[in-house]
Amino acid sequence: MEKAINPAPMGLDSVLDDTSMFIDPQAVAGVDGAIEIVLEGEVGDMPEEDEPIAFDANLAEHMDDKDLSAIASEMLELVDADIESRKDWVSMYVKGLEVLGMKYEERTEPWAGACGVYSTVLTEATIRFQSETIIETFPAAGPVKTEIIGDSDKESEEAADRVRDDMNFRLTEEMPEYRPEHERLLYSLGLAGAAFKKVYNDPSLGRQASIFCPAEDIIIPYGASSSMTAERVTHVMRKTENEVRKLQVSGFYRDVDLGEPLSTTTDIEKYKAKDQGYSLTDDDRYQFLEIHVDYDLPGFEDEDGIGRPYIITIDRSSSEVLAIRRNWKEDDPLKLKRQHFVQYTYVVGFGAYGLGLIHLIGGYARAGTSLIRQLVDAGTLSNLPGGLKSRGLRIKGDDTPIAPCEFRDVDIPSGSVKDNIMTLPYKEPSQVLLALLNQITDEGRRLGSIADMQISDMSANAPVGTTLALLERQLKTMSAVQARVHYSMKQEFKLLKEIVRDNAQTDYSYTPVGGDTKAKRADYDRVNLIPVSDPNSATMAQRIMQYQAVIQLAQGAPQIYDLPYLHRQMIEVLGVKNAEKLVPISDDMEPRDPISENMAFLTGKPTKAFLTQDHDAHIAVHTSMLQDPMVMGQLGQSPQAQAIQAAIMTHVYEHVAFQYRAKVEQQLGATLPAPNTQLPPMVEAQLSKLVAQAATQLLTVNKSQQAQQQAQQQLQDPTIQIQMKEAAVKEKEADTRAKKVDADIALGQAELDLKRQVQLGKQAPTETPEMIAQRHMQEMAQNQQAHQQAMAQQAQQQQLAAAAQQQKLQHTEQGHRQKLNHAEKAAEAKVEAMKKIAAAKPAKPKAAPKKGGE
Repeated sequence: MEKAINPAPMGLDSVLDDTSMFIDPQAVAGVDGAIEIVLEGEVGDMPEEDEPIAFDANLAEHMDDKDLSAIASEMLELVDADIESRKDWVSMYVKGLEVLGMKYEERTEPWAGACGVYSTVLTEATIRFQSETIIETFPAAGPVKTEIIGDSDKESEEAADRVRDDMNFRLTEEMPEYRPEHERLLYSLGLAGAAFKKVYNDPSLGRQASIFCPAEDIIIPYGASSSMTAERVTHVMRKTENEVRKLQVSGFYRDVDLGEPLSTTTDIEKYKAKDQGYSLTDDDRYQFLEIHVDYDLPGFEDEDGIGRPYIITIDRSSSEVLAIRRNWKEDDPLKLKRQHFVQYTYVVGFGAYGLGLIHLIGGYARAGTSLIRQLVDAGTLSNLPGGLKSRGLRIKGDDTPIAPCEFRDVDIPSGSVKDNIMTLPYKEPSQVLLALLNQITDEGRRLGSIADMQISDMSANAPVGTTLALLERQLKTMSAVQARVHYSMKQEFKLLKEIVRDNAQTDYSYTPVGGDTKAKRADYDRVNLIPVSDPNSATMAQRIMQYQAVIQLAQGAPQIYDLPYLHRQMIEVLGVKNAEKLVPISDDMEPRDPISENMAFLTGKPTKAFLTQDHDAHIAVHTSMLQDPMVMGQLGQSPQAQAIQAAIMTHVYEHVAFQYRAKVEQQLGATLPAPNTQLPPMVEAQLSKLVAQAATQLLTVNKSQQAQQQAQQQLQDPTIQIQMKEAAVKEKEADTRAKKVDADIALGQAELDLKRQVQLGKQAPTETPEMIAQRHMQEMAQNQQAHQQAMAQQAQQQQLAAAAQQQKLQHTEQGHRQKLNHAEKAAEAKVEAMKKIAAAKPAKPKAAPKKGGE
């Protein structure tokens, strides 16, 4: 009985027993001496404000039944119109399912037991497409790889590796239904031309989910190009009574009585059930219509009258609205529709559903089926022909076939047996029909891109480019289909990434390699998820041929190729595990000390210079090893000596480049961007000007330092020192000559003065004692100056003699050293000659064994 209906009281006892008839004392209140009675369920003069409706709430719980009924009627009418608009597509799909040949047909026409086989061209094309695509899109390691958003650095690469491992773990281990659902999608995609994935967060599972939806269960209105741009998309869902009850109890659906489910089936469901061998009467599930539609919801109207995206769920049988929810993000000011469906398309056609193998080669399959049956029936009639017999002819056993080596009695009314029996002139199977069947089958296989390449028509010595061109031409159509699948999987992974980032835990459930367990959300914000499949090459054979062509090109100019990286990619394409251990490359390197790098050089392992290393120290250690005679002597015996020395010098040049960068930064007074960083054109132009100025300043500094070093080296040269000493002696000699000239001039002047005094003395008295003393002092000074000059000349001669003796000793030592070097080289040449003679000398033949045991 409904809650709104009150039962009539039955007697006084029932009234007394009914507590609802009594007034609650706490509901009686006095107001200004009066009595105010407040009935239960009423509100006072100050009504309480309604609680705000949560953004993700079921809006149907807050709407009137009248509005819900109007919404259900309108939506069901629109869905029925959408179903009617795709009637021709459904008809074509059903006809294709008829010739799929999954079940043998027991025919009664033209006679009971006639051939009921089908042409396999449609089934073969579908199974081959499914098999090839599942291998390409879902390898054993997982279907996901990552690409970094923005600049790539070591931290971003580690985050990308963690996200790739996490998503592959989820799709292969945490979501065990993902691969089977994906295989079902590929099979349906090949047949129907369209298939869908529904990506959502499943609260009952506590994780993300991605389920396959057949094309017949996704209803798209006429005129829409895809499910992404359609104004209305309807998903036909089937749920058991227990599943519906769980969702009602959890509050996901309205708790209303739906009655008994009604069986509503389509022609596509009937043929699929027939092929799989079960009856549709066993399906007692409810059929729900989940409609993703832009709608102006009553009671929640938009201010501008614009239809906003909602998800409306309706029960098909009872027309009850079970849920209405907003279909945009809460923080989205534009209120854009959230995508939950990902559409896969085989070949893009006129409508939203595309074209599948049923549309492309369904006619060939139907014609091939007819021809096969005609050939088999013709063979049956030719081997077991029928005919006419006279009415009076009686055969013992009558209609049963005559077994081999069996003879039966015949009652003949008159004449011989052959006169009473006449076989109809059935022909053997026609060779024309057989040729026509082969032609139709080949055309269907070619159009379905499943024709095998004739290897016998190709030359064994054909270049790789020719073979690759033939492969590309053969696989062109399938490559385009694979590219569409790759694009759709990328959209699917994008939706899964958003769900994992927004709803998953903030840390990893395991310890990732080279990262923090609590960096999940930050990692997912830095990378994009893309499929591992390659849209440019549909098969492994095509990729291997491409790499072989590149390896052939690299043999002509190996210096411009990164051969380790090329071989590393080739090994990964072949599917060999641990490729990073088989072929290590420089990107895998970590900073190491210079001694470890020297050891790596000698063992042929790759090395790499890093920006943060001490470049002066590394250059010093590496050049010391190159100059070490012991190491170079051992290295000279190796056939890889030149390659090792070239690798060392290349590595030293890397350090020199980083060292130059550091000096430019020092002159610039700022840190430069990371190497190979993509800069905006304006920033790059401004930075180039600043770097040019810093480089010019650095050049000036380096030139001055080089000049000082050259000057110091020249000062240490004995020849330069002798020349400097000679210049000093010459300078002193010039000074002495100048002083001597001055003394001579003074002496001449004194003589003139003396003569003048003598002449005057004849007329005047003789010189005074003071004059005599002055003359003696001048003579003493002149004698002392002459003695100093003699001593200086003697010291200069001694220095020149010592320098000449030292130079003679150096020349003698240099001559001895050259003689020793010539002797060592002569000895090495003699040893090498002896080795060549020993290698060229033929080996002595072994003595033949003596006969007779001698």
